[in-house]
Amino acid sequence: MEIRSMLIEDYSDVYKLWMSCKGMGLNNIDDSKEGIDKFLKKNPETCFVALMQGKIVGAVLAGNDGRRGYIYHTAVSPLYRNKGIGKKLADMAVKSLYNLGIIKINLVAFERNTDGNAFWEKLGFVARDDLVYRNKVLTEIERIDT
Repeated sequence: MEIRSMLIEDYSDVYKLWMSCKGMGLNNIDDSKEGIDKFLKKNPETCFVALMQGKIVGAVLAGNDGRRGYIYHTAVSPLYRNKGIGKKLADMAVKSLYNLGIIKINLVAFERNTDGNAFWEKLGFVARDDLVYRNKVLTEIERIDT
């Protein structure tokens, strides 16, 4: 197995991988080719793909805001699970964030993603029940009258 930095040229294969994984949550803005290209340009040293015989079988996106690290869209093909690929990808992401001076990492997994939640728990990521996760999609600029 080879693990290397993810490139925008990997997008098509990575997107197919994400679509093959039950429990993944994708959207057409952030996860479009343009959205992932922007993310990779901002986080070139923290996103990785795993290859077996030249085929992408796993991926992880990680980034930071200078204070906290964030892990997104960790996936391993169902055909290649339970071989340590996900752990190696997660370890690479964690190590790369640590090397950038990040000492706390956040991630979000859908509650329905039982496999993903079990994976992260096994790696020591704890669920928090003291937070309310919120987001706001800015697809149209709101007009603020003053």
